[in-house]
Amino acid sequence: MKRGGGIENPAFLSSSPDTPRRRVSASPSPVEVPALPAGARTENSLPPEPPEPPEPPQPPLPAAAAPDPRAPAGPESRSELEGPCGWGSFTPRCLQPCNTPQGFLIHYCLLALIQGVVVNGLVNISISTIEKRYEMKSSLTGLISSSYDIAFCLLSLFVSYIGERGHKPRWLAFASFMIGLGALVFSLPKFFSGKYQLGSPFEDTCSIARNSTSCTSSSSSLSNFLYVFILGQLLLGAGGTPLYTLGTAFLDDSVPTHKSSLYIGIGYSMSILGPAVGYLLGGQLLTLYIDVGLEQSTDITEDDPRWLGAWWIGFLMAFFCAWCLIIPFSCFPKHLPGTAKVQDGKISQTHQSSSSFDQIDENFGESFKDFPAALKNSMRNTVFMCLVISTASEALVTTGFATFLPKFIENQFGLSSSFAATLGGAILIPGAALGQILGGVLVSKFKMTCKNIMKFALLTTLISLLLSFVFVYASCENEPFAGVSESYNGTGNLGNLTTPCNANCNCMRSHYYPVCGRDGVQYFSPCFAGCKSSVSMKRSEAYYNCSCIEMKTEITHPAESFGYEAKAGKCETRCTNLPIFLGVFFAAIVFTFMAGTPITVSILRCVNQKQRSLALGIQFMMLRLLGSIPGPIIFGVTIDSSCILWDVNECGIKGACWVYDNIRMARMLVVISVICKIITIFFNGLAIFLYKPPSLDTEVSFQNSNAVLSTVSVDLDLNKAGNEG
Repeated sequence: MKRGGGIENPAFLSSSPDTPRRRVSASPSPVEVPALPAGARTENSLPPEPPEPPEPPQPPLPAAAAPDPRAPAGPESRSELEGPCGWGSFTPRCLQPCNTPQGFLIHYCLLALIQGVVVNGLVNISISTIEKRYEMKSSLTGLISSSYDIAFCLLSLFVSYIGERGHKPRWLAFASFMIGLGALVFSLPKFFSGKYQLGSPFEDTCSIARNSTSCTSSSSSLSNFLYVFILGQLLLGAGGTPLYTLGTAFLDDSVPTHKSSLYIGIGYSMSILGPAVGYLLGGQLLTLYIDVGLEQSTDITEDDPRWLGAWWIGFLMAFFCAWCLIIPFSCFPKHLPGTAKVQDGKISQTHQSSSSFDQIDENFGESFKDFPAALKNSMRNTVFMCLVISTASEALVTTGFATFLPKFIENQFGLSSSFAATLGGAILIPGAALGQILGGVLVSKFKMTCKNIMKFALLTTLISLLLSFVFVYASCENEPFAGVSESYNGTGNLGNLTTPCNANCNCMRSHYYPVCGRDGVQYFSPCFAGCKSSVSMKRSEAYYNCSCIEMKTEITHPAESFGYEAKAGKCETRCTNLPIFLGVFFAAIVFTFMAGTPITVSILRCVNQKQRSLALGIQFMMLRLLGSIPGPIIFGVTIDSSCILWDVNECGIKGACWVYDNIRMARMLVVISVICKIITIFFNGLAIFLYKPPSLDTEVSFQNSNAVLSTVSVDLDLNKAGNEG
């Protein structure tokens, strides 16, 4: 009897949107009603017939103005919004083949690709060049990287809440505009900072007659361009917010449950493939001189530490490509054709908790005044919050490595900036993209439930934790460096580059131009090596009469046959761990990102249907606030703490770091990685333990969950609805 009363409630509750829905379409009625009760409830399918005789009262319902605000949430209105591709009455036939989930996915992938190229590709690969060009520390460039996440964090809640009932494809058109504008602004410092002046039109050999340069207290204004870079990143963050909240929810809306993970995985993999393109493109652009076309570009080569590449070209290309997507996104309808039918076939897997027993009116969410209540309702979902914290912890590590991995490879294995960036991108990005696709495909293929999806993510995180120790076993000791890691032939003190052998050379500490001596030791510059003469060779300089270089017969060097005492450039590393590092690190990246898509799908499943966009907004806000924002800053400070040789100008002001303690750097990064992985595993496991799926006899479809924001027991929900009515 109790259940019988529960079934009758929606029939007489005029405030429930289920009544007009069942009255309009008779065919779904037999499907929905048997799904609500269990067993012998076929006779109760007759009660929906009584509402049909009162069809005369239906005209008064629209006049009552009460159902009007509810209409936009019903399937009838959703199907009405499933329009053709076009702008208003202009709907060309040639655009209609794109008006499908696959067509939207293609454009979504293109925008995600461009966003990844700029934010996680070009920005990261340009960090080292920007540090040198604009005289910044790693902690400041880490702030530049975090600025994107700051904007995302500030806007994600409001954009996801407001855009949930809005026109999501047009929000993505706005995202295309902002991403293009951000890329353009990020490139502006190149055009306002003037021509790059080489740091060494000076005599780099030992010269007793050289005048020691005096300190000019005029602090460089180049560091002020920090604010332009931050502005560019803020604009990029404003563009990325709708892409990963509203765009993801729109995809999930438009396809069946078992295909959702596949579509989201493909979209997210393109956002990761974007950095791969950015790394490869940026690596090639760094082989071009920063001032393209100037004759000065022929004076030095890539091996020269004063070389700076054309970092800015890629941002202009991204600006053009992003703005080309504004028109395609603006032509999509509010809902793709067939969305209402897809939603009818979905079954809710919302986490059941005491907080989910709150009955919320169908009008809920249409006004901004409901925002605090919606936010509170989502954050009381313990499973959802555990998943959010686990993704935030993982984001701290991934964004930190994405920002500074090229620098790590460059310093650990003695590679050039461009080659280290290209190599790092070739390993990091394909591994991440492969992991995202594999995670989405496996979840889709085996049609995993929400709980099994979380278990799968936990397993992949455990494997990635074990593989993260590669940084300890694949690190390399520093090569001998005179005055830094070893003394000048037994003279002088470590940390002091000036010794008796070069005291009369008037060397300048502000110009770093490393040379490798025939003794196998690296020197800060030819001057600090005591070299008095030089001769130009094909791609480098050779130096002679070096008073600080003592020949050691037991150390052979390829340069020995040429008869000179030092050669421009760093000494070749003796470390052979690079292949091991790249192989194991690739596997670690694959398993790390295999959990990305499953966790996102779990979040979409464990929250209420009408709050999915807001849930993604909360996720990305917390992900940025606890992960992506502090990640590059923590990594930057950690890397700076391992510096053993700073760039110091004539006034004693520190600039960029030239030499790092490789072993200390590797150990510090392992400590950060392990701590974050343990946090991820703990909260992922806690989410599995706390999750309570709907029981088999109380599951309701997504359409019914639109009437009641929290999907709970049918009896309790309908009884509450009766009480409120």
